[in-house]
Amino acid sequence: MGVQHISNRSGRQSGKWSRRGILAALGAVPAGAALAGCSSSADASATGGGKGATASAKSATKKATITVDPVSGTKKADFTAPVEVTVTDGTLASVTVAGNDGATLAGTFNSAKTKWTSAKNPFSGTKYTVTAQAQGATDETVATFTTKSPGETFIGYFTPEADSTSGVGMPVSINFTHAVKDRAAVQKAITVTAEPEVEVVGHWFSDTRLDFRPETYWAKGTKITLSLKLKDVEGSDGVYGVQSKDVTFHIGREQISTVDLSTKQMTVKRDGATYATYPVSGGNSQHTTWSGIMVISERFKQTRMESSTVGLGDEYDISDVPHAQRLTTSGTFVHGNYWASTSVFGSQNTSHGCVGLHDAKGASDSSVAGYKFYESSMIGDVVIVKNSGEKTVEASNGLNGWNLSWADWKAGSAV
Repeated sequence: MGVQHISNRSGRQSGKWSRRGILAALGAVPAGAALAGCSSSADASATGGGKGATASAKSATKKATITVDPVSGTKKADFTAPVEVTVTDGTLASVTVAGNDGATLAGTFNSAKTKWTSAKNPFSGTKYTVTAQAQGATDETVATFTTKSPGETFIGYFTPEADSTSGVGMPVSINFTHAVKDRAAVQKAITVTAEPEVEVVGHWFSDTRLDFRPETYWAKGTKITLSLKLKDVEGSDGVYGVQSKDVTFHIGREQISTVDLSTKQMTVKRDGATYATYPVSGGNSQHTTWSGIMVISERFKQTRMESSTVGLGDEYDISDVPHAQRLTTSGTFVHGNYWASTSVFGSQNTSHGCVGLHDAKGASDSSVAGYKFYESSMIGDVVIVKNSGEKTVEASNGLNGWNLSWADWKAGSAV
């Protein structure tokens, strides 16, 4: 054992050292340091590298930290922003976001896999559980939050009814409970599809009404699906939709009836072939019948008709009008008439604007025209009136959008 380059106090190099001097010199250094002092310069360098490697290893094994936005435990989280999951000191291996409604939120990672963002915003009034795991980690991060409920809401009442069968002229008509300011956002959340496939376009008649139809009447046997994905769609400032549902309708046989008030005859065609012809009486010269394409929107075996409800004072009040089928919101019907002479039908236009067919009081006589036409009809059937002396009915007056050209119809779309 030797100690190199140890000088004495006089600065002179001593060729020889006594045992006591060597031990005294060594005794001034801690034992651990003395052993290290026996290492070569190469050993010292290795030791220094070892310290650096240890620091790097600690850095490399630093635990990944996952954070969730909204913060776990939030009770009234925002539902108008996506869910985000981020990781520091690592990469994400998996993320799932499940709601207590049974639905999950899909999402995507960024290129570095340090951030995950949901593709859609969470739904309002829903509790979510976020489960995330970092690459290489054995444990998972679990967070929960609940989104707040919207303050004010709207829904859309639709016609026809779910699972119903209608005539070929039946549009899908939606009336909203609150005026819609953002028409595009609402229309994008509603789709109407048909089997067999055909282009279907929406048309806004007002801030509260949106109808859908194809260019021409539906093909008989068509299956129509209305998809309402309005939940949390902001229709107006601070007013959100609440519906998320799919409903289906069906189109039955094709029946188109043409009323010619110059001849006072109605010709009924079923699937393109003449089904029946009935003598009728339309509106008189003071109360002409709307002309144009109209669609049956309501049907009553018997109903009360009172002139004051259509702005005609006290001219009539009939409590039991038989076989009444509504053509316009303003009060135009095609209905049975038992109070007029049989000779009127087919020869004179005497009504206050409705189209009348001979009928019997009580609506139970199956031999009369009013009964027969009613029994052959359904909601959505088309009734065309011509030569009435009146202008074409407004497209918004009932389910009568067929009076608009396809170009004009599409111009009323917000998307």
